Amino acid sequence: MAYAFDPELAPWIAMLPNLEFTDIAELRGADEMMSEHMPRYDPPVPVSIRDVVVPGSPDVPVRVYAPEEQDGPLPGMVFIHGGGFILGSAAMFDSDATRIAAEVGAVVVSVDYRLAPENPFPAGLDDCYAALVWTAKSATELGIDPDRLAVGGDSAGGGLAAAVALLARDRGGPELCFQYLGIPELDDRLNTPSMQAYHDTPLWHRPAAEFSWDCYLGGPGIRGTEDVSPYAAPARAEDLSGLPPAFVNVCQFDPLRDEGIAYAQRLAQANVPTELVLYPGTFHGAGMIAAAQITKRITTDQLAALRRAFAA
Repeated sequence: MAYAFDPELAPWIAMLPNLEFTDIAELRGADEMMSEHMPRYDPPVPVSIRDVVVPGSPDVPVRVYAPEEQDGPLPGMVFIHGGGFILGSAAMFDSDATRIAAEVGAVVVSVDYRLAPENPFPAGLDDCYAALVWTAKSATELGIDPDRLAVGGDSAGGGLAAAVALLARDRGGPELCFQYLGIPELDDRLNTPSMQAYHDTPLWHRPAAEFSWDCYLGGPGIRGTEDVSPYAAPARAEDLSGLPPAFVNVCQFDPLRDEGIAYAQRLAQANVPTELVLYPGTFHGAGMIAAAQITKRITTDQLAALRRAFAA
């Protein structure tokens, strides 16, 4: 299928890996290799980075990023990395977390949650929620203003962030001031027009989504059934009222596009302050092509949304 990709992105597409979503070991090897070749972010201000293990069942490793120069309590963000619930680590997303700490002026707690298929739902979500609870309880020690605590992530991290926001609401805390949902993976039913149409888009496509959800939910035959929890697939949540303000972004040629748009629309309908941005000519993971103007816009918009949320 032909796609009208942004002219600055198009020349790079042939150089992107064509991942086969069938063998988890091969996928992780290719993902790590791709991560090693990504440019590293050089922060404009010193950022301290330390690894901590926080209480959970089992305990959860997190990586804490903080500007070294602090003038009073800072906003805090629990950051959840992407990877389709099956790939990635906090270390592989160092640049993303460091950028938020440096350019927003926030303490970022990045969660090294358990991955599927070895640890299917709710393992990863439990880890992310445990990290949020620890962050809120440790706000004074971390130098965080407890009234300015957010959750966010991209792709599967965006889906997990949405689920953490639902859990925090339904369990009576911790209180969140914002949720950043970047190109979020939200719906196991795979029935949106974009999910049905995009079988061959770069990096992420319908076959990848099918494999991802089968791993996350515990095996084939579960996705799309009535047995799937809305905490696994937040698009299934019937009531979105009472959730924190949201920023949602989506890419035009991404199978996840329409579920992100639908979730943002439902948040707005539930009177949740919500901002939605659709980036034309982009695909899932286009952000790794850092030199393109459209990619720079994605990053600028993310940081600006966080600054606005924390200022409010």
